[in-house]
Amino acid sequence: MTARFKATPLLLASLITFLAAAAEPVTQPATRPTTQPAPRTAADLFQRTAVWNIHLQFTPEQWNAMEPKNSLPAFGGPGRQPGGPGGPGGPGGPGGPGNPGAPIRPSDFGPGSFLTPAFFKAGDQNKDGKLSSDEFQSLAEKWFTAWDKDKLGHLNADQLRAGLNTVLSGPGGMGRGPGLQGAEGQRNGLASAAGIEFEYVHADLEFNGQTLRDVGIRYKGNGTWMQSRFQLKRSFKIETNKYIKGQKIAGITKINLHTNVTDNSWMNEILSYQLYRDAAVPASRTAYARVYVTVPGKHDHQYFGLYSIVENIDDNFAVDRFGTKKGTILKPVTPDLFADLGDDWADYNQIYDPKTQLTEKEQRRIIEFCRVLTSANDADFAAKLPGYLDLDEFARYMAATVYLSTLDSLLALGQNYYVYLDHKSQKFQFMPWDLDHSFGQFPMIGSQEQRENLSIHRPWRGENRFLERVFKVDAFKKLYLARLDEFSKSIFKPERFHQQVDETAAAIRPAIRDESAFLLGRFDNLVAGTAQDPNRPDNPPGGGRPGRGGFGPPRGFGQFKPIKAFVIPRSQSILDQLAGKSPGQTLDNFGGRGGRGGPGGPGGPGGPGLFSPANLVAPTFMIALDTNKDGQITRDEFMQGFARWFQSWNTDKTGQLTEDQLRTGLNQVIPNSRPNPQRAPAPGI
Repeated sequence: MTARFKATPLLLASLITFLAAAAEPVTQPATRPTTQPAPRTAADLFQRTAVWNIHLQFTPEQWNAMEPKNSLPAFGGPGRQPGGPGGPGGPGGPGGPGNPGAPIRPSDFGPGSFLTPAFFKAGDQNKDGKLSSDEFQSLAEKWFTAWDKDKLGHLNADQLRAGLNTVLSGPGGMGRGPGLQGAEGQRNGLASAAGIEFEYVHADLEFNGQTLRDVGIRYKGNGTWMQSRFQLKRSFKIETNKYIKGQKIAGITKINLHTNVTDNSWMNEILSYQLYRDAAVPASRTAYARVYVTVPGKHDHQYFGLYSIVENIDDNFAVDRFGTKKGTILKPVTPDLFADLGDDWADYNQIYDPKTQLTEKEQRRIIEFCRVLTSANDADFAAKLPGYLDLDEFARYMAATVYLSTLDSLLALGQNYYVYLDHKSQKFQFMPWDLDHSFGQFPMIGSQEQRENLSIHRPWRGENRFLERVFKVDAFKKLYLARLDEFSKSIFKPERFHQQVDETAAAIRPAIRDESAFLLGRFDNLVAGTAQDPNRPDNPPGGGRPGRGGFGPPRGFGQFKPIKAFVIPRSQSILDQLAGKSPGQTLDNFGGRGGRGGPGGPGGPGGPGLFSPANLVAPTFMIALDTNKDGQITRDEFMQGFARWFQSWNTDKTGQLTEDQLRTGLNQVIPNSRPNPQRAPAPGI
């Protein structure tokens, strides 16, 4: 049994844009920064404005082995190489470090990368990694029969859309269903759902002069991985005691290095975690690092750029925050949190993704709360809720989450948070994670105005049974509103954020200057409070950084404001809503059916109404399959269309479609989703 899942914005962004762009090469610092001694304690390491020096050293074999097996080739690894800083093939020319190789082809980009797994999962009957002509025709017959629920012998647009939403679900899918869940036993998230898994390799680590041999290092990330997969700079997870027990840096064993590829200010996560901690919510501590990489024959102490260091949520975190390792840490991925899925823990395990070993008692406690949330009447639920949920902590967590208008979270996508089950109280507490889209910087949901004025009374999008029921409980709602009022007079003050931005900018600007003059110019604008507009002609396609093509806010998704510009109207909106002067704005009427959405659609009135993946895929399939253009697809049209696709896509005439052929063909069917690989950003900011 699996939880119901709604369409996901990041997956839609993936469908809409997967773009590569060129950039100036990464610049090398003239001199290496002087280093102070390595930190001795976690408190020494995690200082908001500290900039440490990290040197990662790999053999060529280790470096190549780190590349995900199910991912398109990228910088420094075998196979094709993209353009920009690190490889030929892009509009920007050879660029900086990287291996030569054939250019990335336009057919490597687009929705086919995500549609292909769904086709193979449903159609590859003998599991040989290819689709024969018979298998492809059987798949067409299977889908038409299932989608023609009224047995009328034809599919209309709604039936086609609903059918595609059904098959684009589950691991590797994109529709309703656990579209952000990986396969059982694997991690969850966008990249994992696409079948991309990261493997640890052996490497050496130097941290401000302290050297550890034979540590474990792998890539990390989901949406950020997709956006940075064709660039040299990608996020890392380091486990210091993976192969040699007892090795630590400043008393910790896991280090998360984040590229901030979606955040040109490098501050969204850092200042958001600070806000949660100031609100007395258990939240990660942070710092920064200049990261250098050595791979003999490829990189010689190469400066990859400025990363943020984010504290891992693990046993060390639990001991520091809760005083014990005995509690349970979960990382749920579901929009239907605490839904009753029955009595078998196996139906919950992948959804809740436990990061610690669960006892049977802890499993039963989670299932008990699921049953209460799903089945108890309002009076019973209100009476029982304080026994399961730490109401004051959750009020603090929600106050900070709602203020930040961070929608890539529990509020919309059902991800990017941890849940802690306290060993003694047996109550749940919430902890934030992955805050690069905080401060209202998730332009794929709502307009800028909506995110600035997000309702404090109904801040979630669509149906959310957990939040709906909790917000109806008077004991919680009073605590929550009290925390909003308290924080509005203290930690929500705009001038406080402005000071933090300026302090942080002064500390990290030299490291950004040494990484890229382009990034420095944009950084300075964002620090000053100048809005970033994905539609500007000098903004790289995909909303990302030059040479960092991939997934990102696509053009047309509207402006978003940097921290200084966002916190002024957001703070005022909170005050006005608390005083009853404004109802705030909800995200209920999100997008339209195809075409352009109305109020509440992405980017506001007139924004693209493409939030369901099938809303993007179905119209192009209809055009391709509806040969007589009557707005319906008959069984014959459906079967003949699949037959034409097979003949056209099976370019080597072997009678079997490979994944590469299917991906290329699907990208041809949905041409408007493919990038223009020749488009390069204009110089400047």
